Amino acid sequence: MKAKTALRVAGVLAGGTAVAAGAVVVLRGWQSEWDATAEEIARPLPLDGEVSEPTYVTNRAITVAAQPEDLWPWIAQMGELPRGGFYSYVTVERLLGMKVRNADGILPGLKSPRPGEAIDRAGTMLVKAIEPGWLLVLGPQPSADLAVTWAIALFPSGDGSTRILSRCRARLPRGPRGFLASLVLDPGQFLMERKMLLELRRRGLRSAAERPIELPWEKRIQS
Repeated sequence: MKAKTALRVAGVLAGGTAVAAGAVVVLRGWQSEWDATAEEIARPLPLDGEVSEPTYVTNRAITVAAQPEDLWPWIAQMGELPRGGFYSYVTVERLLGMKVRNADGILPGLKSPRPGEAIDRAGTMLVKAIEPGWLLVLGPQPSADLAVTWAIALFPSGDGSTRILSRCRARLPRGPRGFLASLVLDPGQFLMERKMLLELRRRGLRSAAERPIELPWEKRIQS
């Protein structure tokens, strides 16, 4: 009787473990590819090859009923003070030692960062590539233990909206340290990045609403 009970308990535990593991796999896949299409996930971006064998990859996207020119100024001013913040959870960022304040308007006189410049004080978010109106790629200097690229790209759609694609490719340290890092990154990065995308959408929609409307006769006069 005891043997049967022990077998039953073992079976329940094994089943519960399998369900939990399956849930982790499903949730991890969902959050790492949040709202991104298969085409967007497969689409190559500049400097993808800098992390040739990534151990951690995310592709997250959002649709904004606005033009790239409505969104790009918000992306171009991202960074720690005196830049415009990262449009995410400031309390969390400040606990991590960052000096940030999320700008709710386009900061006058602030120039777009240039390749090689850092938009954070720690120097881990170096501008690796920038193409105004389209692409910003950030990341630290690669090392033997760590290589990361974070790309934010804008893709206009035929219906007048724009897709924001945010991609992270990382090669984390091997062994327990890298495994623990991925466990922390999974929920943390998702929550912070999702907030950023939602806030970029809100700001882009407002910029689109405030953009002057060009009337048909004004177009004829210019031509």
